[in-house]
Amino acid sequence: MMRFPTRKPNAFHLPSLAAKAMAGTLVALSLSTLSLTAFAADLPEIESRGYLSVATEDNYAPFNFIEDGNAKGFNTDMLEELRNYADFEVRQDILPWTGLLAAVSTGQYDMALTGASVSDERLRVFNYTAPYASAQHFAITRTGDDSVESVADLSGKTLGVQAGSVLLSRLPELKKMLEDNDGELGEVVQYESYPEAFADLANGRLDFVIDSAVPVNTLVASKPDVFAKGPAVSGAGYVSWPIPKNSPELLEYMNGFLDHMRETGRLAELQEKWFGESFPDLPTEPLTSVDQFHELAGLDD
Repeated sequence: MMRFPTRKPNAFHLPSLAAKAMAGTLVALSLSTLSLTAFAADLPEIESRGYLSVATEDNYAPFNFIEDGNAKGFNTDMLEELRNYADFEVRQDILPWTGLLAAVSTGQYDMALTGASVSDERLRVFNYTAPYASAQHFAITRTGDDSVESVADLSGKTLGVQAGSVLLSRLPELKKMLEDNDGELGEVVQYESYPEAFADLANGRLDFVIDSAVPVNTLVASKPDVFAKGPAVSGAGYVSWPIPKNSPELLEYMNGFLDHMRETGRLAELQEKWFGESFPDLPTEPLTSVDQFHELAGLDD
């Protein structure tokens, strides 16, 4: 997910969405050309030198965040499990999200152990381990708003979404869902931070906001008197750990770690603890190509 300085929201209709989403993606992933020549350590070098270097962030609950001066979140617990599993040291640096993927792409770190949604642009730079959380997109409505019970009820309503995000780039899926029900996409208001969008939703300036499954669950659980989880507005989506394309053995190793966590039941425990559900139907293979991602997510249907 992208982060931006706070400023007033802007309204756009669908013809401009693709260009806006691409612009935001290019800002965040200007690393793609650098990654072609950058060297990332693969598993043999990691084992030889005795440590794996991982980059995380600390401001994206419930994946990684700081509470009372202590690191918390799903990936904090997974990092502890990885340190118990691995035969080498695991060194962690905490970085701002805005530079994290670039730092991994250019070989400063071996992988990103953080909450990163899978997208076409990122798959051209990274492979991903098997997903550990759903990033399917859902509508968030106001509690008590009985006007929204299905996707069809979203027709013509004003929606909020984060500028330059993966969610914005997949908004045409909702447009098609609405058209299949003889409806239409309403006004789209782009925000540079989600707290702004949620404030406008609570105040009635928006009819709904779109976010992915885990943040939706977290928001609704924290403010059930204000927000409610509405219908799904996209096909499948995934959150996982990005690993540079030229580290296939590390990818296999990390996927083996996730297999271990899944088989012991610990993965489901941590998913329930931090995400509110366990996502038992996620793919168990690494994601390595745009075509594979599209097939799994039903994006070419």
